[in-house]
Amino acid sequence: MSQVRYIIILAFLLLANGNAFAQRSERDYIRKGNKLFKDSFYVQAEINYRKALELNPNSSEALYNLGNAMSQQNKLKEAMQQYTAASQVEKNKTKLAKIYHNAGVLYQAAKHYQEAVQAYKQSLRNNPNDDETRYNLALAMKQMKEQQNKDKNKDKNKDKNKEKQKQDQKKNDKQKEQPKPQPNKNQMSKENAEQLLNAATQDEKQLQEKMKKRLPNQGRNLDKDW
Repeated sequence: MSQVRYIIILAFLLLANGNAFAQRSERDYIRKGNKLFKDSFYVQAEINYRKALELNPNSSEALYNLGNAMSQQNKLKEAMQQYTAASQVEKNKTKLAKIYHNAGVLYQAAKHYQEAVQAYKQSLRNNPNDDETRYNLALAMKQMKEQQNKDKNKDKNKDKNKEKQKQDQKKNDKQKEQPKPQPNKNQMSKENAEQLLNAATQDEKQLQEKMKKRLPNQGRNLDKDW
């Protein structure tokens, strides 16, 4: 009986030591990742943070730091995923404020100002004394308002263009409906008129020649001398 008890105790100690070793390894990976991140080796830092998460998928610190490493590599979508995951497991308000602050920076860089405003507000709810977050919030709200005004102007211009297109279409439709002027069959072309005029002139000359031949010669000219 004592031997069985000894085996159970030994197994328990081995399991406890294994968990302690895993925890130490997780911390070691995070520390190593932090050092690499500080030295601007972001890819290597990412690898170490991922190794820490393999040992503890709910490590908010590893998730947050991995988000920072991804952000430095301009992998903004992946970074945002890590921040979101970290915010769901982190309970410390100071750390939560940092997570939401960094999320707001990413949203602001991507010109998603409404989401940035919400993230900064969440950050300030957890740490109301953060002046940097308060400044970023004010700037994001200003940018959001400017973006909304631009969108409104674009919508107005679209409406004006649509209305103009409708008016032009109506005008074209009316012109199509109006009857086209039909050519007058009795109307004489300019070329035909000239031909008839030339023919009439020729006939008149011929007639005058005939009349001269028929008139008797009076023996004198009708012209007067000076």
